[in-house]
Amino acid sequence: MRSMNWKGLAAAAAIVVAAQAATAAVPLPTLGANPAEVSVSGLSAGGFMAVQLHVAYSATFKRGAGVVAGGPYYCAEGSVVNATGRCMAHGSSIPVSSLVSTTNSWAASGAIDPVSNMTGSKVYLFSGTSDNTVKPAVMDDLKTYYQSFVPAANTVYRNNIGAGHAMVTDDYGGACSTTAAPYINNCGFDLAGEILTQLYGPLNPRNNGTLGGTFTEFNQSEFITGHGVAATGWIYVPQACITTSCRVHLVLHGCKQNYTDVSDQYVRKTGYNRWADTNNIVLIYPQTSTAATNSCWDWWGYDNANYAKKSGPQMAAMKAMVDRVTSSGGGSSLPAPTGVGTSGATSSSMVIGWAGVSVATGYNVYRGGSKVNAAPVAGTNYTDTGLAASTTYGWTVAALDAGNAQGAMSTAATGTTLAGSGGGGTCYTASNYAHTAAGRAYALWGLTYAYGSGQSMGLWNVYVTTTLKQTGPNYYVIGTC
Repeated sequence: MRSMNWKGLAAAAAIVVAAQAATAAVPLPTLGANPAEVSVSGLSAGGFMAVQLHVAYSATFKRGAGVVAGGPYYCAEGSVVNATGRCMAHGSSIPVSSLVSTTNSWAASGAIDPVSNMTGSKVYLFSGTSDNTVKPAVMDDLKTYYQSFVPAANTVYRNNIGAGHAMVTDDYGGACSTTAAPYINNCGFDLAGEILTQLYGPLNPRNNGTLGGTFTEFNQSEFITGHGVAATGWIYVPQACITTSCRVHLVLHGCKQNYTDVSDQYVRKTGYNRWADTNNIVLIYPQTSTAATNSCWDWWGYDNANYAKKSGPQMAAMKAMVDRVTSSGGGSSLPAPTGVGTSGATSSSMVIGWAGVSVATGYNVYRGGSKVNAAPVAGTNYTDTGLAASTTYGWTVAALDAGNAQGAMSTAATGTTLAGSGGGGTCYTASNYAHTAAGRAYALWGLTYAYGSGQSMGLWNVYVTTTLKQTGPNYYVIGTC
């Protein structure tokens, strides 16, 4: 009898719940915020993701990044073994020079933004001396990594506070040295204020009273569905930012810290909002879903082989969120195109199609947040070329009016290119446990899934044997050679 696809059932149930939640939320607003004043910070998985966004989208996160208990860019190199080993416990050395070379290579190919953008940015690094989850040695390596791209004078590294694995505050949370939910510790140290001061320079005193701005639950499904991301996120908008062009700071929670896990504690209790309120900083709090591995952001490839590049689904979604907030609306009231989908995949191209928008004179197509069409698209489909084989990409579409002003952005659609014609791939036959140990698959809730394709391989143990075919970098499918 064919085994039941529990992951598929869970995903289907999650989609229903997500659709209901998204319906209740409002669209992320267009605030006309200053695109030159964008930055990011995060804890743990959010810290690794903050580094990914800063490096891959350095033209967007111009102000820089604050990293709490994170590590070097592409530290895991697509392997959960590397992620939990060298990138957290530091049981083996992190190949920093190799990661720097990868960064330069990807920038040269256009997979990420030019590294020269980081020269003018700022970096704040924090590692607690009692953090045994992401060891201080990992953060030491992150500092070394950044030395290749960010001037030493632009970097602050604080590593002399006895904090556990947590976001640190001066008045809320558990005991400073602990590592326990909600992973917010009172160390008598205002870490959010320190991060924002490093990124933006001297700030006005924080608001310790009632905040004057508004918290809004927004619809994340406009930007991404699935991929371990929740249907809704949160945004804090100071009152002044309704009429003033403000700064933007993206705040990323760690594992087991999304809204479902800890309610609004990370959104409201980590100290960012009271500084934002008096310093004209819009705060975006994206949220993972509990379908994500341990509610973590994807910094080792559990969702997508291109997780650290601009084409990574989670990466592109957060870039699109920033673009929305820094947009003034484009002067067009055209609605977002619907029915966006992908078809006709080859090893190097994909057809993107959508339903037409009434009175639209053309369309723009975006891959990973970057426009791919040189001229407005006249019809309702576009063939995107020059893609890598066995790679998943995400596309969005916006309609143009008679003045070429752009309307609202569509929901993202993803598609995976076919394997290349050369060779036919390499096959590995082993137990599901051995596949995970080798980094070809990952385990979730007792089941095993192939990296890249996400195909279910059955129970995670030494008794179930599966043949995996590698069809691309960090991309495996069930099959034979």
